[in-house]
Amino acid sequence: MKVIALVGKSGTGKSYKALSLAHEKDIEYIIDDGLLIRENKIIAGKSAKRELTKISAVKRALFLNEEHRKSVIDAIEREKPKSILILGTSEKMVRNISENLGINYIDEIVYIHDISTEEEIKLAQISRNKEGKHVIPVPTFELKKHFSGYFLNPLRIFRRKKDNTLQVSEKSVVRPTYSYRGKYVISDKAIIQIIKFVGQNTEGFYKFTKIYIKNYPHGIVVDIDVILSYGNVVTTVIKNLQKHIKREIENMTSINVLAINVCVRSLKI
Repeated sequence: MKVIALVGKSGTGKSYKALSLAHEKDIEYIIDDGLLIRENKIIAGKSAKRELTKISAVKRALFLNEEHRKSVIDAIEREKPKSILILGTSEKMVRNISENLGINYIDEIVYIHDISTEEEIKLAQISRNKEGKHVIPVPTFELKKHFSGYFLNPLRIFRRKKDNTLQVSEKSVVRPTYSYRGKYVISDKAIIQIIKFVGQNTEGFYKFTKIYIKNYPHGIVVDIDVILSYGNVVTTVIKNLQKHIKREIENMTSINVLAINVCVRSLKI
């Protein structure tokens, strides 16, 4: 297995440049901040950007947790990659990652200053230091189940391939918990108010008799009992409620809605 490392200080744009470098050197897999990534898909691991403190984020990125480390090692053995790109803030860090995961000796080290201009690095540092934004080299839809409650922004990259076809890849911008000044919490009451607002603006809906929120690591499940207005197609009203509730909650809070269970108790004539 060929192993290449991309080294650069925190906030210099390594994750942003990772896909371009992998494409240029025909690298299949990327290890970045605790994740094993293949072709824009998370194969194994847990993102260090979900950690509550910078110290725990560093530990996660170095694979110091036994369970986390084993899950990624097992995935590497299962996938048998021909090449892999390791991202780190120093030569010591990428060598520690390589050693912790039992990967071969690093064949080549690429430095961020070799593939980025000073202007690009400066812009990346401004985005990190002033706005607390971090890039993850996978599409936003792939991250949603891992980052429920985090605000994610897609970042599309257009690249011309050797055969002159256009390749479109997507990265995601996330602001980790430890980069906030303070803490924000979205209560169930706020989510219930969103649901009530949606109900009032859905044709055929009359009244909620129960709204219950179940919280899970990757999102929420909403259970609602409703009374509908007589004279409407029940299945249509339910589907509209589910679609609109899911859209509004995810757009306004960034919390993933895993399911919306609707029980129709009666019809209002």
